[in-house]
Amino acid sequence: MPELAVLLIVLAIATGWMYNRLVRDRNTVQAAWSDIDVQLKRRHELVPRLVECVRAYADFERATLIAVTELRQRSMETPQLPRKAAIEDTMEAALHQLFLRAEDYPDLKADGNFSQLQASLSDTENRIQYARRYYNGAVRILNTRVQSFPYLLIADPLGFQRAEFFAIEDDERRAPQVQLD
Repeated sequence: MPELAVLLIVLAIATGWMYNRLVRDRNTVQAAWSDIDVQLKRRHELVPRLVECVRAYADFERATLIAVTELRQRSMETPQLPRKAAIEDTMEAALHQLFLRAEDYPDLKADGNFSQLQASLSDTENRIQYARRYYNGAVRILNTRVQSFPYLLIADPLGFQRAEFFAIEDDERRAPQVQLD
């Protein structure tokens, strides 16, 4: 009888320890997503300022400016992670295309405001990539734990689920087509 009591105590402690690790992993994933979201919001705040700055110099680059603005709006309205990731990747490519086209405008390249916005956006892109790698690492840890024995014995009954990676779908991995008129 005392052996049974010791066994139950050990099982309770082990279950509590595994539960706490799953909670920590889930909270890490949520915090990592919050970090990505902060950087995406920062990018979304920079895009309208960049568009206005470029518009003054390159009115006929309207298609690119409209594409970037529309992608920003779609991303802000999209809550599903896989779709949001695809939109953000497309927007990143469109912004890079916009910066490449800026090379054709010496006055724009020399504009201090444009240079500052370009540097801020570049810094934000780097932060997004770092936050994305961290998030995907946290998701990998949580998903591995939720699917591994003995965690899987308590994960599903207690409502722990796999998280989604911040990745683009295979059919969206090719370079986006941005029309420049």
